[in-house]
Amino acid sequence: MASFDIVCEIDTQEVSNAVDQARREIKNRYDFKGSSCEIDFDKTKSVLMITADDEMKMQITIDIMLTKLIKRSVPVKSLVYGKTEPSGRVQKKEITVQQGLSKEQCKKINQFIKSSKIKVQPQTQSDSVRVSSKKKDDLQAVMQAIKKHEFDFDVQFANFR
Repeated sequence: MASFDIVCEIDTQEVSNAVDQARREIKNRYDFKGSSCEIDFDKTKSVLMITADDEMKMQITIDIMLTKLIKRSVPVKSLVYGKTEPSGRVQKKEITVQQGLSKEQCKKINQFIKSSKIKVQPQTQSDSVRVSSKKKDDLQAVMQAIKKHEFDFDVQFANFR
């Protein structure tokens, strides 16, 4: 019996490195001189906190952050954006870096696999989906189908046996 797991795992070290690069770029940019734009990353909670003076600088800061994440091969589909909250004279935005799949996301993956009519058995585990089959070719067909399908979240494949 062959199997693999569908997961959503992001390398927090790469995110941390991208945050450091974005901080350096913001510090050196002329249009950010004298502003209070900051990016903080909490590794334990996997949360980015972006602080900016106004909406325009907030968007530019997010764009810089996304550019650095893409250069470090961190999938930006794994970011979950919170609301922009005014805090005194600055604005704050919380962006969560998704680690693991939610129950709804696992359900969407299971429904997609079952609708593909490939003879495999998807099984939801805590924050991943295990797909098993007697034939490795069926598992590879499921992988290709999932890669082609555009989910609104990021997925990776692990533990292919």
